[in-house]
Amino acid sequence: MTRPPESLAESLGYRFDDLALLQRALTHRSSGKNNNERLEFLGDAVLGCVIAAEIFRLYPKAREGELSRLRASLVRRESLAELAQSLDIGSYLRLGSGERKSGGHHRNSILADGFEAVLGAIYLDGGFEPCRDCILALYADRLSSPADISELKDPKTRLQEYLQSRQQPLPEYTVVETTGDAHDQRFRVQCRISDAGTPSTEGIARNRRNAEQMAAAQMLEQLEAG
Repeated sequence: MTRPPESLAESLGYRFDDLALLQRALTHRSSGKNNNERLEFLGDAVLGCVIAAEIFRLYPKAREGELSRLRASLVRRESLAELAQSLDIGSYLRLGSGERKSGGHHRNSILADGFEAVLGAIYLDGGFEPCRDCILALYADRLSSPADISELKDPKTRLQEYLQSRQQPLPEYTVVETTGDAHDQRFRVQCRISDAGTPSTEGIARNRRNAEQMAAAQMLEQLEAG
């Protein structure tokens, strides 16, 4: 049974004036039209801004590329899903029957989207500062452990280096589908390696670059596991 959103608000340490915003943030698109997709879009933007500003402050000598890689590592789907799991967001989500039966409460993509939507709800309800405070509290452990940002590399770079070290062909990225309105598009990108003997992988994101990174990360994971 889905838990009441008030319990999640308590875990977040934030009191909503409009609890309906939180309820919407916890409603997956499979459950109806009044879902969390728009709040997810907003939460993603606020999260990126807050994390960018914080690592800019924490790493005054870091170059732009290093900051970009560090930000990417902190806001990637896996990191968001882990934070969502720490809040047990899955138990609060309202899903359609199909998603419930297929284990949607535990799927990383749904958890990550729900987490971003909750941040979007906090921003709309209380403004930037309360949302910023909530984000920094949730990220406290990750931000308090200094990272060697010179060693951080994005998935596309790591995949390319992995293949080059084994003298294998470089990956090919193809946009196979673009959906959504012009202001809220989603790109589905396929990553393929010719003659590698591995299935292609796909990534879906709001821009082509992020979709390529997601597809590359899955390909690298596939190759390393094989």
